[in-house]
Amino acid sequence: MRMQRDEGARRAPGALEAEVLAILWEADGPLAPADVQERLEGDLAYTTVVTILSRLHDKGVAAREKQGRSFRYHAVEDEPGLAARRMSKVLDNEPDRRSVLARFVSNLSTSDERELRKLLGKPRTGG
Repeated sequence: MRMQRDEGARRAPGALEAEVLAILWEADGPLAPADVQERLEGDLAYTTVVTILSRLHDKGVAAREKQGRSFRYHAVEDEPGLAARRMSKVLDNEPDRRSVLARFVSNLSTSDERELRKLLGKPRTGG
């Protein structure tokens, strides 16, 4: 499946990384850069795709495994897992975590707050 975008439209900052990550999420297994290049809309150079995959690897979002003289890439986490990790990272960088959490909860919709409270009432799973 090729990703679609408007003809002549420039990608927003980070959009190409997001497109590549979406391709990795949709894949049944690890992909070579050429596989990712084939699924992307437009005529991106192979080296550009390799650069994006390397950046995702450096950020810890994609893992790679050596196959022959090249690498194959896969997403480290699914979409909800990545969003949760990003939220945790933002919280980790704030000195007043309690205030940030309180503000976060106060900005939630009623249904999201209810869901969060329900999740907080469950026993913790994992580490």
